[in-house]
Amino acid sequence: MHVLELGLRGIQMAAGGRKFTYVVYKITFPNGKIYIGKDIGRGGHSIRYFGSWSASLVESEFTKDQLMDFTIRREILFESPDRVEVSKKEIEFIISTKANDPRYGYNRTPRLAAPLVER
Repeated sequence: MHVLELGLRGIQMAAGGRKFTYVVYKITFPNGKIYIGKDIGRGGHSIRYFGSWSASLVESEFTKDQLMDFTIRREILFESPDRVEVSKKEIEFIISTKANDPRYGYNRTPRLAAPLVER
């Protein structure tokens, strides 16, 4: 069974229905790790778009049994009609959530300056 949860904060009501412009989103995986991404595609955000995270990296952290019933959650964190603003916000969210630290997330850019050492 595949379950999809969508955060619907920031929906703009457009003539004929609900439509997002450009967005920054967060995907949360069953292990608690996250991926921050943006959708600045032509025509605005698509409900079908789930980013460009590394499927092989994510798969490597789960067993086959865990992948049999796998739930991810996508939340819209920010929306704007300005692609440049969305791109800047994406980087801000990656850094503020530590999504580029392999302990917390799956983002690989911006590169983490140095691995953090816990004492």
